[in-house]
Amino acid sequence: MAYSDRVLMGPGPSNPYPEAMAAFARPVLGHLDPEFLALLDETNERLRAVWQTGNSLTFPISATGSAGMEAAFCNFVEPGDTVVVGVNGVFGSRMCDVAARCGAEVVAVNEEWGRAIDPQRLLDAHPSPKIIAVVHAETSTGVRNDIAPLGRHTGDALLLVDCVTSLGGIEVAADDWGIDIAYSGTQKCLGVPPGLAPLTVSERALEALVERPQSWYLDLNMIRAYVAGEGARAYHHTAPISMLYALHAGLGAVLEEGLPNAWARHQACGDELHTRLPELGFELWAQEGHRLPQLTTVTLPDGFDDAAGRRCLLERYGIEVGGGLGPVAGKVWRIGAMGHTARPRNAEMLLGALEELVKA
Repeated sequence: MAYSDRVLMGPGPSNPYPEAMAAFARPVLGHLDPEFLALLDETNERLRAVWQTGNSLTFPISATGSAGMEAAFCNFVEPGDTVVVGVNGVFGSRMCDVAARCGAEVVAVNEEWGRAIDPQRLLDAHPSPKIIAVVHAETSTGVRNDIAPLGRHTGDALLLVDCVTSLGGIEVAADDWGIDIAYSGTQKCLGVPPGLAPLTVSERALEALVERPQSWYLDLNMIRAYVAGEGARAYHHTAPISMLYALHAGLGAVLEEGLPNAWARHQACGDELHTRLPELGFELWAQEGHRLPQLTTVTLPDGFDDAAGRRCLLERYGIEVGGGLGPVAGKVWRIGAMGHTARPRNAEMLLGALEELVKA
């Protein structure tokens, strides 16, 4: 089966919006061309709308979501700073790793995989941390961690949030929730190919910006002049023009649909999977009340072969789902319905294919 015929329902790249794909065909402008700079400004404004923020420093990092994570830490963490990190999956662990490499004293607040972190445990973990960091939508478990209760009580600490799998799929209200630093990825619920990491930074956080971060490429002190048009545009790096075309178009599609409508579409698709997968023997794994609609995690029926089942789905039906990570590898599936793939027809297609597999 041709790749273009596949339905990607794993936690990886979603099938891009047609608008994003069409944008790749646009002639490539120079990265300092006035027409491109105008498009960059408009892309940043669209990102502010999706983040629901007025932060002036809101733009896409020229790399994937992992670079967004590194930029979020290396620009605000210096050796000796205390960083509290919520860990209930792979990406919380990665936060700890990045913070430690910046020289931070990391205080990990661990929770069982598949369960949400109690916000109060994060607030009580240390009396005066520099940063409290948590993953909003944990991609490895399908769990949503509550953010709003944190932003109201962090005090002097900055609130840093991983929104890679949440932005565009469920509500993210950066300003209302008191988020100071947040990053995402284009390939999840924004429905754009991977390659950029939307980032937003509050004015409060900018006051804590490290003067000379360990990373040159991700140094926001230099990048902000380029992206924000502060006086003459200062050259920092060659922007990935075609990817920015795609993000501009993809954000336009999301905003034209309307954020509440996009969230509702993801929710409806998730509800269908949450209701019907257990009927086929695939039990919901993530904690009830904290299950992501855009990423459904299930345990496999007794005797069901993980690798063989996913291979059959891909080769016979053209449907790709993700396997479990870490301690739940081979035991859990991660079924994504993100961006353009969050459609009832795709859920029906997957459910029909699984019904045939379990009866075989």
